[in-house]
Amino acid sequence: MPEPVYILGGAQSDFARSLTKDGRGLKELTAETVLACLQQARVDVGEVETIHVGNAFGELFTGQAQLGAMPATAVPGLWGAPAMRHEAACASGSVALLAATAEIEAGRYDCALVLGVEQERNVPGDVAARHMGAAAHAGHEGADDRFLWPAMFARIADAYAERYGLRDEHLAAIARKNFANARRNPQAQARGWQFGAASFTADDAANPIVEGRLRRQDCSQVTDGAAAVIVASSRFAAAHARRTGRTLAAFGRVAGWGHRTVGLGLADKLLRGRDEAYLFPHLRAAAYDAYRRANILGHEALSGVETHDCFTISEYLAIDHLGVTAPGESWRAIESGALELGGALPVNASGGLIGGGHPVGATGVRMVLDAYRQVTDSAGDYQIAGARRVLTLNLGGSTTTCVCTIVETG
Repeated sequence: MPEPVYILGGAQSDFARSLTKDGRGLKELTAETVLACLQQARVDVGEVETIHVGNAFGELFTGQAQLGAMPATAVPGLWGAPAMRHEAACASGSVALLAATAEIEAGRYDCALVLGVEQERNVPGDVAARHMGAAAHAGHEGADDRFLWPAMFARIADAYAERYGLRDEHLAAIARKNFANARRNPQAQARGWQFGAASFTADDAANPIVEGRLRRQDCSQVTDGAAAVIVASSRFAAAHARRTGRTLAAFGRVAGWGHRTVGLGLADKLLRGRDEAYLFPHLRAAAYDAYRRANILGHEALSGVETHDCFTISEYLAIDHLGVTAPGESWRAIESGALELGGALPVNASGGLIGGGHPVGATGVRMVLDAYRQVTDSAGDYQIAGARRVLTLNLGGSTTTCVCTIVETG
Protein backbone atom coordinates (compact mmCIF):
# COMPACT_ATOMS: atom_id res chain seq x y z
CA MET A 1 0.00 0.00 0.00
CA PRO A 2 1.30 3.53 -0.75
CA GLU A 3 2.10 6.01 1.98
CA PRO A 4 -1.16 7.64 3.24
CA VAL A 5 -1.48 11.31 2.33
CA TYR A 6 -3.24 13.75 4.66
CA ILE A 7 -4.62 17.22 3.99
CA LEU A 8 -3.69 19.41 6.92
CA GLY A 9 -5.56 22.52 5.82
CA GLY A 10 -5.80 25.18 3.18
CA ALA A 11 -7.21 28.49 2.02
CA GLN A 12 -8.62 30.22 -1.03
CA SER A 13 -8.87 33.81 -2.12
CA ASP A 14 -12.13 35.70 -2.52
CA PHE A 15 -13.20 34.69 -6.02
CA ALA A 16 -15.37 37.80 -6.39
CA ARG A 17 -12.35 40.10 -6.41
CA SER A 18 -10.73 41.55 -9.52
CA LEU A 19 -6.95 41.72 -9.23
CA THR A 20 -6.70 44.49 -11.80
CA LYS A 21 -9.23 46.69 -10.00
CA ASP A 22 -7.36 46.11 -6.75
CA GLY A 23 -4.00 46.97 -8.35
CA ARG A 24 -2.66 43.50 -7.63
CA GLY A 25 -1.21 40.63 -9.65
CA LEU A 26 -0.18 36.99 -9.41
CA LYS A 27 2.59 37.73 -6.89
CA GLU A 28 0.26 39.42 -4.40
CA LEU A 29 -2.45 36.80 -4.91
CA THR A 30 0.09 34.02 -4.33
CA ALA A 31 1.44 35.60 -1.15
CA GLU A 32 -2.03 36.18 0.30
CA THR A 33 -3.23 32.64 -0.41
CA VAL A 34 -0.08 30.78 0.62
CA LEU A 35 0.23 32.65 3.92
CA ALA A 36 -3.45 32.08 4.69
CA CYS A 37 -3.04 28.39 3.88
CA LEU A 38 -0.03 28.01 6.18
CA GLN A 39 -1.84 29.82 8.97
CA GLN A 40 -5.00 27.72 8.65
CA ALA A 41 -3.00 24.48 8.51
CA ARG A 42 -0.79 25.68 11.40
CA VAL A 43 2.32 24.79 9.39
CA ASP A 44 5.49 26.89 9.49
CA VAL A 45 6.83 28.08 6.16
CA GLY A 46 10.12 26.30 6.86
CA GLU A 47 8.33 22.95 7.10
CA VAL A 48 7.30 23.02 3.43
CA GLU A 49 9.65 20.67 1.59
CA THR A 50 8.23 20.75 -1.95
CA ILE A 51 5.83 22.93 -3.94
CA HIS A 52 3.50 22.14 -6.85
CA VAL A 53 1.73 24.94 -8.74
CA GLY A 54 -1.29 24.48 -11.01
CA ASN A 55 -1.71 27.17 -13.67
CA ALA A 56 -3.18 26.95 -17.15
CA PHE A 57 -2.83 30.31 -18.87
CA GLY A 58 -0.19 32.40 -17.11
CA GLU A 59 1.74 33.20 -20.28
CA LEU A 60 -1.38 34.23 -22.21
CA PHE A 61 -3.13 36.41 -19.63
CA THR A 62 -0.12 37.91 -17.85
CA GLY A 63 2.95 37.11 -19.95
CA GLN A 64 4.37 35.25 -16.96
CA ALA A 65 5.81 31.76 -17.35
CA GLN A 66 8.06 29.89 -14.84
CA LEU A 67 5.23 29.99 -12.30
CA GLY A 68 6.77 27.24 -10.21
CA ALA A 69 9.00 30.03 -8.90
CA MET A 70 6.13 32.34 -7.97
CA PRO A 71 5.66 31.01 -4.40
CA ALA A 72 9.32 31.71 -3.56
CA THR A 73 9.02 35.11 -5.25
CA ALA A 74 5.96 35.99 -3.19
CA VAL A 75 6.90 34.30 0.11
CA PRO A 76 10.67 34.57 0.78
CA GLY A 77 10.54 31.78 3.36
CA LEU A 78 9.96 29.32 0.50
CA TRP A 79 13.22 30.32 -1.20
CA GLY A 80 15.15 27.18 -2.11
CA ALA A 81 12.26 24.69 -1.82
CA PRO A 82 11.95 22.56 -4.99
CA ALA A 83 8.94 23.64 -7.03
CA MET A 84 7.30 22.91 -10.36
CA ARG A 85 4.36 24.17 -12.40
CA HIS A 86 1.70 21.87 -13.93
CA GLU A 87 -0.65 22.56 -16.84
CA ALA A 88 -3.67 20.47 -17.86
CA ALA A 89 -6.15 23.21 -18.81
CA CYS A 90 -8.96 23.34 -16.22
CA ALA A 91 -7.51 20.25 -14.49
CA SER A 92 -4.14 21.92 -13.82
CA GLY A 93 -4.74 22.15 -10.07
CA SER A 94 -5.67 18.48 -9.83
CA VAL A 95 -2.57 17.25 -11.63
CA ALA A 96 -0.48 19.47 -9.33
CA LEU A 97 -2.10 17.69 -6.39
CA LEU A 98 -1.46 14.28 -7.98
CA ALA A 99 2.23 15.11 -8.37
CA ALA A 100 2.51 16.26 -4.78
CA THR A 101 0.79 13.17 -3.39
CA ALA A 102 2.98 10.94 -5.56
CA GLU A 103 6.12 12.51 -4.08
CA ILE A 104 4.81 11.89 -0.58
CA GLU A 105 3.80 8.30 -1.39
CA ALA A 106 7.28 7.71 -2.78
CA GLY A 107 8.84 8.93 0.46
CA ARG A 108 10.72 11.81 -1.15
CA TYR A 109 9.11 14.46 1.04
CA ASP A 110 6.81 14.65 4.05
CA CYS A 111 5.16 18.06 3.59
CA ALA A 112 4.04 19.67 0.33
CA LEU A 113 2.34 22.93 -0.63
CA VAL A 114 -0.09 22.68 -3.55
CA LEU A 115 -1.15 26.00 -5.07
CA GLY A 116 -3.55 26.69 -7.92
CA VAL A 117 -3.53 30.26 -9.24
CA GLU A 118 -4.99 32.12 -12.20
CA GLN A 119 -5.59 35.71 -13.32
CA GLU A 120 -8.21 36.06 -16.08
CA ARG A 121 -10.08 39.33 -15.59
CA ASN A 122 -7.31 41.63 -16.81
CA VAL A 123 -8.35 41.42 -20.48
CA PRO A 124 -11.65 41.96 -22.36
CA GLY A 125 -14.03 39.00 -22.49
CA ASP A 126 -13.44 38.19 -26.15
CA VAL A 127 -9.68 38.13 -25.57
CA ALA A 128 -10.14 35.86 -22.54
CA ALA A 129 -12.21 33.50 -24.67
CA ARG A 130 -9.44 33.32 -27.29
CA HIS A 131 -6.79 32.67 -24.65
CA MET A 132 -8.81 29.81 -23.16
CA GLY A 133 -9.27 28.32 -26.61
CA ALA A 134 -5.66 27.15 -26.37
CA ALA A 135 -6.95 24.21 -24.31
CA ALA A 136 -8.82 22.83 -27.34
CA HIS A 137 -7.17 21.27 -30.40
CA ALA A 138 -5.82 24.56 -31.73
CA GLY A 139 -6.20 24.98 -35.46
CA HIS A 140 -8.43 21.91 -35.73
CA GLU A 141 -11.65 22.84 -33.93
CA GLY A 142 -13.59 25.90 -32.86
CA ALA A 143 -12.22 28.29 -35.47
CA ASP A 144 -15.72 29.43 -36.50
CA ASP A 145 -17.11 29.74 -32.97
CA ARG A 146 -17.56 33.13 -31.37
CA PHE A 147 -17.08 31.64 -27.89
CA LEU A 148 -15.22 28.37 -28.25
CA TRP A 149 -15.93 26.64 -24.94
CA PRO A 150 -19.65 27.40 -24.74
CA ALA A 151 -19.89 26.14 -28.33
CA MET A 152 -17.96 22.96 -27.53
CA PHE A 153 -20.11 22.12 -24.54
CA ALA A 154 -23.26 22.99 -26.49
CA ARG A 155 -22.14 20.25 -28.91
CA ILE A 156 -21.75 17.88 -25.96
CA ALA A 157 -25.29 18.77 -24.89
CA ASP A 158 -26.54 18.09 -28.42
CA ALA A 159 -24.77 14.72 -28.49
CA TYR A 160 -26.31 13.86 -25.14
CA ALA A 161 -29.75 14.93 -26.35
CA GLU A 162 -29.44 12.87 -29.51
CA ARG A 163 -28.50 9.72 -27.62
CA TYR A 164 -30.67 9.94 -24.50
CA GLY A 165 -32.86 13.02 -24.72
CA LEU A 166 -32.21 16.20 -22.75
CA ARG A 167 -34.56 18.83 -21.36
CA ASP A 168 -33.31 22.36 -20.91
CA GLU A 169 -35.25 22.79 -17.66
CA HIS A 170 -33.01 20.15 -16.06
CA LEU A 171 -29.92 22.16 -17.02
CA ALA A 172 -31.61 25.27 -15.61
CA ALA A 173 -32.26 23.43 -12.34
CA ILE A 174 -28.52 22.75 -12.00
CA ALA A 175 -27.74 26.44 -12.52
CA ARG A 176 -30.40 27.50 -10.03
CA LYS A 177 -29.07 25.06 -7.41
CA ASN A 178 -25.45 26.13 -7.78
CA PHE A 179 -26.19 29.85 -7.67
CA ALA A 180 -28.32 29.26 -4.56
CA ASN A 181 -25.51 27.30 -2.90
CA ALA A 182 -23.06 30.08 -3.75
CA ARG A 183 -25.08 32.50 -1.60
CA ARG A 184 -24.00 30.42 1.41
CA ASN A 185 -20.30 30.59 0.50
CA PRO A 186 -18.50 33.75 1.69
CA GLN A 187 -15.76 33.32 -0.96
CA ALA A 188 -18.00 32.53 -3.96
CA GLN A 189 -17.89 34.86 -6.94
CA ALA A 190 -21.67 35.03 -7.36
CA ARG A 191 -22.63 35.10 -3.68
CA GLY A 192 -24.22 38.54 -4.01
CA TRP A 193 -25.77 38.18 -7.44
CA GLN A 194 -29.49 38.77 -7.83
CA PHE A 195 -31.78 36.94 -10.22
CA GLY A 196 -35.29 37.63 -11.47
CA ALA A 197 -38.21 35.33 -12.07
CA ALA A 198 -37.14 34.71 -15.69
CA SER A 199 -33.41 34.29 -15.04
CA PHE A 200 -33.49 30.50 -15.36
CA THR A 201 -35.97 30.28 -18.21
CA ALA A 202 -35.77 30.47 -22.00
CA ASP A 203 -36.39 34.22 -21.87
CA ASP A 204 -33.91 35.65 -24.36
CA ALA A 205 -33.68 38.96 -22.52
CA ALA A 206 -33.25 37.63 -18.98
CA ASN A 207 -31.20 34.57 -19.95
CA PRO A 208 -29.78 35.07 -23.45
CA ILE A 209 -28.30 32.31 -25.56
CA VAL A 210 -24.49 32.24 -25.54
CA GLU A 211 -23.86 29.36 -27.97
CA GLY A 212 -26.18 26.61 -29.22
CA ARG A 213 -28.65 25.63 -26.51
CA LEU A 214 -26.52 27.02 -23.66
CA ARG A 215 -27.68 30.27 -22.06
CA ARG A 216 -25.96 32.76 -19.81
CA GLN A 217 -26.87 30.96 -16.58
CA ASP A 218 -25.55 27.68 -18.01
CA CYS A 219 -22.01 29.07 -18.04
CA SER A 220 -19.33 29.41 -15.36
CA GLN A 221 -17.56 32.67 -14.69
CA VAL A 222 -14.29 34.29 -15.74
CA THR A 223 -12.49 34.54 -12.42
CA ASP A 224 -9.32 35.69 -10.69
CA GLY A 225 -8.37 33.46 -7.80
CA ALA A 226 -6.12 31.04 -6.00
CA ALA A 227 -6.45 28.09 -3.65
CA ALA A 228 -3.84 26.18 -1.68
CA VAL A 229 -3.63 23.09 0.52
CA ILE A 230 -0.92 21.46 2.60
CA VAL A 231 -0.57 17.72 2.06
CA ALA A 232 1.62 15.54 4.23
CA SER A 233 2.76 12.02 5.01
CA SER A 234 1.31 10.07 7.92
CA ARG A 235 4.57 10.63 9.83
CA PHE A 236 4.39 14.37 9.45
CA ALA A 237 0.63 14.47 10.07
CA ALA A 238 0.91 12.43 13.28
CA ALA A 239 3.69 14.63 14.64
CA HIS A 240 1.82 17.76 13.57
CA ALA A 241 -1.34 16.55 15.31
CA ARG A 242 0.57 15.98 18.54
CA ARG A 243 2.19 19.43 18.37
CA THR A 244 -1.16 21.12 17.82
CA GLY A 245 -3.13 19.05 20.30
CA ARG A 246 -5.23 17.25 17.73
CA THR A 247 -5.65 13.78 16.24
CA LEU A 248 -5.48 12.56 12.65
CA ALA A 249 -9.29 12.73 12.60
CA ALA A 250 -8.93 16.52 12.44
CA PHE A 251 -7.44 16.23 8.95
CA GLY A 252 -8.63 14.99 5.60
CA ARG A 253 -7.07 11.97 3.95
CA VAL A 254 -6.69 11.33 0.23
CA ALA A 255 -8.37 7.93 0.04
CA GLY A 256 -8.46 7.40 -3.72
CA TRP A 257 -7.82 8.99 -7.08
CA GLY A 258 -8.41 8.41 -10.77
CA HIS A 259 -6.73 10.09 -13.73
CA ARG A 260 -7.41 9.52 -17.43
CA THR A 261 -6.27 11.56 -20.43
CA VAL A 262 -7.46 11.22 -24.03
CA GLY A 263 -6.97 13.14 -27.26
CA LEU A 264 -7.67 16.84 -27.61
CA GLY A 265 -10.45 16.79 -30.21
CA LEU A 266 -14.08 16.63 -29.11
CA ALA A 267 -15.18 14.90 -32.31
CA ASP A 268 -12.70 12.08 -31.67
CA LYS A 269 -14.05 11.61 -28.13
CA LEU A 270 -17.64 11.44 -29.30
CA LEU A 271 -16.69 8.99 -32.04
CA ARG A 272 -14.88 6.66 -29.66
CA GLY A 273 -17.80 6.63 -27.25
CA ARG A 274 -20.54 6.10 -29.82
CA ASP A 275 -20.97 2.38 -29.13
CA GLU A 276 -20.47 2.63 -25.36
CA ALA A 277 -23.16 2.95 -22.70
CA TYR A 278 -21.71 6.28 -21.53
CA LEU A 279 -20.92 9.32 -23.64
CA PHE A 280 -17.36 9.55 -22.26
CA PRO A 281 -16.13 6.12 -21.11
CA HIS A 282 -12.77 7.54 -20.00
CA LEU A 283 -14.50 9.93 -17.57
CA ARG A 284 -16.42 7.05 -16.01
CA ALA A 285 -13.17 5.04 -15.82
CA ALA A 286 -11.46 7.84 -13.88
CA ALA A 287 -14.31 7.86 -11.36
CA TYR A 288 -14.29 4.11 -10.91
CA ASP A 289 -10.51 4.08 -10.58
CA ALA A 290 -11.00 6.45 -7.64
CA TYR A 291 -13.73 4.27 -6.13
CA ARG A 292 -11.51 1.20 -6.43
CA ARG A 293 -8.50 2.89 -4.84
CA ALA A 294 -10.70 4.19 -2.01
CA ASN A 295 -12.00 0.64 -1.50
CA ILE A 296 -15.63 1.62 -2.05
CA LEU A 297 -18.13 0.33 -4.59
CA GLY A 298 -19.52 3.61 -5.82
CA HIS A 299 -21.40 6.79 -5.09
CA GLU A 300 -23.48 5.23 -2.30
CA ALA A 301 -20.44 5.57 -0.01
CA LEU A 302 -20.08 9.32 -0.68
CA SER A 303 -21.38 12.18 1.43
CA GLY A 304 -21.12 14.70 -1.38
CA VAL A 305 -19.52 15.63 -4.70
CA GLU A 306 -17.69 18.70 -5.98
CA THR A 307 -17.80 18.38 -9.75
CA HIS A 308 -16.70 20.40 -12.73
CA ASP A 309 -19.69 22.48 -13.81
CA CYS A 310 -17.90 24.74 -16.27
CA PHE A 311 -21.30 24.46 -17.96
CA THR A 312 -24.49 22.90 -16.67
CA ILE A 313 -24.14 20.03 -19.12
CA SER A 314 -20.80 19.04 -17.58
CA GLU A 315 -22.48 18.57 -14.19
CA TYR A 316 -25.41 16.81 -15.86
CA LEU A 317 -23.17 14.22 -17.51
CA ALA A 318 -21.11 13.80 -14.32
CA ILE A 319 -24.19 12.58 -12.47
CA ASP A 320 -24.71 9.44 -14.55
CA HIS A 321 -20.99 8.88 -15.25
CA LEU A 322 -20.40 8.73 -11.48
CA GLY A 323 -23.06 6.02 -11.30
CA VAL A 324 -25.70 8.07 -9.49
CA THR A 325 -28.22 7.13 -12.19
CA ALA A 326 -28.32 4.86 -15.20
CA PRO A 327 -26.86 6.29 -18.44
CA GLY A 328 -28.93 9.19 -19.73
CA GLU A 329 -31.06 9.42 -16.60
CA SER A 330 -29.35 12.21 -14.66
CA TRP A 331 -32.68 14.02 -14.71
CA ARG A 332 -34.01 11.55 -12.15
CA ALA A 333 -31.50 12.69 -9.52
CA ILE A 334 -32.26 16.34 -10.34
CA GLU A 335 -36.04 15.94 -10.04
CA SER A 336 -35.77 13.92 -6.82
CA GLY A 337 -33.84 16.68 -5.02
CA ALA A 338 -31.01 14.25 -4.19
CA LEU A 339 -28.36 16.71 -5.39
CA GLU A 340 -29.54 19.65 -3.29
CA LEU A 341 -27.83 20.66 -0.07
CA GLY A 342 -29.70 18.46 2.41
CA GLY A 343 -30.40 15.79 -0.23
CA ALA A 344 -29.05 12.27 -0.39
CA LEU A 345 -25.90 13.29 -2.34
CA PRO A 346 -25.33 17.06 -2.44
CA VAL A 347 -23.45 18.16 -5.55
CA ASN A 348 -21.50 21.43 -5.56
CA ALA A 349 -22.55 22.58 -2.10
CA SER A 350 -19.90 25.31 -2.52
CA GLY A 351 -21.66 26.75 -5.57
CA GLY A 352 -19.33 24.92 -7.94
CA LEU A 353 -17.79 26.78 -10.85
CA ILE A 354 -21.04 28.37 -11.97
CA GLY A 355 -21.77 30.00 -8.63
CA GLY A 356 -18.39 29.85 -6.93
CA GLY A 357 -16.15 30.93 -9.79
CA HIS A 358 -13.64 29.27 -12.10
CA PRO A 359 -10.04 30.56 -11.92
CA VAL A 360 -8.93 27.77 -14.23
CA GLY A 361 -5.64 26.58 -12.72
CA ALA A 362 -7.00 26.93 -9.18
CA THR A 363 -10.26 25.02 -9.62
CA GLY A 364 -8.96 21.51 -8.91
CA VAL A 365 -7.23 22.67 -5.72
CA ARG A 366 -10.34 24.60 -4.64
CA MET A 367 -12.46 21.46 -5.08
CA VAL A 368 -10.13 19.41 -2.86
CA LEU A 369 -10.04 22.23 -0.32
CA ASP A 370 -13.84 22.16 -0.19
CA ALA A 371 -13.80 18.37 0.16
CA TYR A 372 -11.40 18.81 3.11
CA ARG A 373 -13.69 21.44 4.62
CA GLN A 374 -16.68 19.12 4.34
CA VAL A 375 -15.06 16.08 5.95
CA THR A 376 -13.60 18.19 8.77
CA ASP A 377 -16.95 19.90 9.45
CA SER A 378 -15.53 23.33 8.64
CA ALA A 379 -17.57 24.37 5.58
CA GLY A 380 -19.76 26.79 7.50
CA ASP A 381 -23.15 27.63 6.02
CA TYR A 382 -22.70 25.17 3.14
CA GLN A 383 -21.69 22.25 5.37
CA ILE A 384 -23.07 18.83 4.39
CA ALA A 385 -24.34 17.35 7.64
CA GLY A 386 -22.21 14.42 8.78
CA ALA A 387 -19.94 14.47 5.73
CA ARG A 388 -17.22 11.84 5.92
CA ARG A 389 -16.27 11.15 2.29
CA VAL A 390 -16.40 13.59 -0.66
CA LEU A 391 -15.42 13.04 -4.30
CA THR A 392 -14.11 15.73 -6.63
CA LEU A 393 -14.25 15.51 -10.43
CA ASN A 394 -12.10 18.02 -12.31
CA LEU A 395 -12.10 18.20 -16.12
CA GLY A 396 -9.60 19.81 -18.48
CA GLY A 397 -10.73 20.74 -21.98
CA SER A 398 -13.64 18.85 -23.51
CA THR A 399 -13.11 16.10 -20.88
CA THR A 400 -9.58 15.63 -22.27
CA THR A 401 -8.10 15.32 -18.78
CA CYS A 402 -10.30 13.78 -16.07
CA VAL A 403 -9.15 13.68 -12.46
CA CYS A 404 -11.15 12.33 -9.52
CA THR A 405 -10.03 12.62 -5.91
CA ILE A 406 -11.77 11.10 -2.89
CA VAL A 407 -11.16 12.79 0.45
CA GLU A 408 -12.15 11.11 3.70
CA THR A 409 -12.13 12.08 7.34
CA GLY A 410 -8.59 11.42 8.55
